[in-house]
Amino acid sequence: GTPSRTHRTAAPPRDLWQSPPSLCASGAAREHALRQRTMSHIFDGYEKEFLEFTASISRNTASLPSLEGDDKGAKLGLVESDIAEAEALIRRMDLEARSLQSPAVKTPLLSKLRDYKAELQRLKRESQVAAKAASSAASRSQLLAGAELDDMGAPTSSSQRERMLQTTERLNKTGDRIKDGKKSLLETEELGVSILQDLHRQRETIVSAREHIHGADDNIGRSRRILAAMGRRAMANKLMMYGIIAMLLGAIGIIAYFKLIHKKKN
Repeated sequence: GTPSRTHRTAAPPRDLWQSPPSLCASGAAREHALRQRTMSHIFDGYEKEFLEFTASISRNTASLPSLEGDDKGAKLGLVESDIAEAEALIRRMDLEARSLQSPAVKTPLLSKLRDYKAELQRLKRESQVAAKAASSAASRSQLLAGAELDDMGAPTSSSQRERMLQTTERLNKTGDRIKDGKKSLLETEELGVSILQDLHRQRETIVSAREHIHGADDNIGRSRRILAAMGRRAMANKLMMYGIIAMLLGAIGIIAYFKLIHKKKN
């Protein structure tokens, strides 16, 4: 027949809700390892985006000499935008790498991050050189294209000076717009980094609170075991007292019985 279910569950553990300390420790270790892997995956995602941006920067910088006019200006704007995004990703990767606790994972990521910073600086220098060369070539072509020529085919000084003033004014306006754009971009990046730092601090607070809760659970478990032991001792003392009372009553009864028998014989 089927074995009795009551027989198998007749002796449950003292504290069903309390996990052994070894299981709690192993669970905390697994949770810590999972959190480390999650942060490493976040770093890998940032790394993939960074490599895409650096490839785009290198490709667009190389194409600048072959472009003219508005196409060249649009390409320069795209390069600057990609550089700003790459710098933001560098800061995010740095934050994630420094948040890791395991040196075996943290050290290689920081070394890789230093290489990425050096690569980004090199791309910035190359793009700046290309942008200056493109700006000089554009200014020179505009001056020659709009200059008035004298009888010998050379540009006149008045037309050249006027053209230079117009070009300088346009360059100044473009520079002001670029500065305003960079300022807004830096403010946005600083806000993003501040939000990431706040989230990191909140995550550390949550982890610390969780560890405190685990410690409180352990203390509550020990308290329950102590109370259970005290209850068992109190029950044993009560049973012992009932036994002594029963023995005294029995002794009194035996004494009274023998006295009655002695009286009847007399």
